Amino acid sequence: MPTPTAIPAAIPDANADGARDSAPDSALAAAPDANADADADRGADRDADRDAPAPSPGALLARGVCRLLIDEGFAPMTEWAPTRGLRCDVAALGPKGEIWVVECKSGLPDFRADAKWQGYLPWCERFFFAVDDAFPDQILPQDHGLIRADAYGAGIMRMPAVRPLAAARRKALILRLARGAALRLRGMADPGARAFAAPQRVSPADAN
Repeated sequence: MPTPTAIPAAIPDANADGARDSAPDSALAAAPDANADADADRGADRDADRDAPAPSPGALLARGVCRLLIDEGFAPMTEWAPTRGLRCDVAALGPKGEIWVVECKSGLPDFRADAKWQGYLPWCERFFFAVDDAFPDQILPQDHGLIRADAYGAGIMRMPAVRPLAAARRKALILRLARGAALRLRGMADPGARAFAAPQRVSPADAN
């Protein structure tokens, strides 16, 4: 039986190796510096933050509250008016159609100056006060919810009892929240569209 012919090992090509060794250097020289671009982007973000007006303490609390509500499965909306003459800091629609309202209080003067918060109670099933860690919560009404918040998050410290809404009012408020959110989103894309938005009103029949 003839002996199989051994397949010779490939002989390295010195010229090819040189080309492979030199290719990365030339590629790196021509490629943009990704780290430098990322640093430039972060610097631009910091400059934008410095140039932007500082949010109010209440707005920072509302931001933390909204993050909590989203984590709980709710869809929050800030500066929402359930009816004429009222504008709550945060309203949220839950996955089962429940409606919560949160009033953000940046300090004792803010709480003492607010004479309207009790007017929100007929328009939600759970009502909360959101305050920071320095706020003396013992002065807040104990039959309402308590949220401790800052600009980056929040936690529910006391869950209030449910205050059931009539079916007609719940339907009217859910529609109002949905329409308000949709119009606000449209206004972000097209600020001129707000001039064409009809005012929202809760009819007397639905307000019962």
